[in-house]
Amino acid sequence: MRKFLVACRCRSGRLEKRHYWQPPEEFEETKTGNCVDFALWTWRQLVGMGYPARFVVGKAGKFGEGHAWVTFEKDGKFHLLEPQMWPVGLRMPRISTLRYHPATSVACDRDKLSYYVHEKRASDLGLRMLPALVREWLSIWIRFWIRTITKIVLGVSRRIFSGTPKRQSNERPE
Repeated sequence: MRKFLVACRCRSGRLEKRHYWQPPEEFEETKTGNCVDFALWTWRQLVGMGYPARFVVGKAGKFGEGHAWVTFEKDGKFHLLEPQMWPVGLRMPRISTLRYHPATSVACDRDKLSYYVHEKRASDLGLRMLPALVREWLSIWIRFWIRTITKIVLGVSRRIFSGTPKRQSNERPE
């Protein structure tokens, strides 16, 4: 699933002329879409793998804009899966989930669809948990930026040095 998402491109839904959600099959072909397209495809994959999963629409992020994501259950634990966060890695910082506010969702458990309307929830984050959650957040993001900066430096270095002609062994520098 992650390998496929790596090859996909995000397209903002604000300036779109089309106002429909792509079926997952169409998203597989175009590999381009907005958060809804990413979430619908991911939801279908999780359901196909046998996980109880929900396609969720609500508000998320720094500015509380409309967004879509997926939740699923594995080994008795519930996980928020953000299909567009694949560059960060397999884990999303738990403190980041506080920015997700579900409005409606659709659950699929085998052949049964269930529809939900969610109430606004208050954060039950205790101050004792905050240091551990901040450490987790820093750990995940520091690793992400180290990997990202390393890839950028290596990519730039390759471009710089691949364009430099190699000297022949019998040539002498002047």
